[in-house]
Amino acid sequence: MTPAEHPLPQAEICLTIPFHDVDMMHIVWHGHYVRYLEIARCALLDELDYNYNQMRDSGYGWPVIDMRLRYAAPAVFTQQIAIEARLSEWENRLKIDYTIRDAETRKRLNRAWTVQVAVGVEDREMRFESPAVLREKLAAWQQRNR
Repeated sequence: MTPAEHPLPQAEICLTIPFHDVDMMHIVWHGHYVRYLEIARCALLDELDYNYNQMRDSGYGWPVIDMRLRYAAPAVFTQQIAIEARLSEWENRLKIDYTIRDAETRKRLNRAWTVQVAVGVEDREMRFESPAVLREKLAAWQQRNR
């Protein structure tokens, strides 16, 4: 079976909103959500066993080339939030979908997605399909998580 015929990895992390992320109303500044997505994305890539260091070591960088965030409700100082990251596309790019929720009530605060593409570390050329190493890592993850 191919990786497309199996479930795709996901990861969820929790964090408490720190004071330095909020404005005078104790609401998270919108730009900090990008960092929250990055934290969840790193957890997802660790789950896949293909984190940023492994990507670089395999000869590829994976820059974010597109991102969308849709805000439904604010996160506030001391609130515990859960950020779920789910791999949704992998053949030609990495598309990761995110949902940020209140950790206790599970009320949705934000939906987002990011798109990353493989770029050769040596030649800095974008690849138009994901390299074999990603397909191998995904197949191995799926084998472990049947």
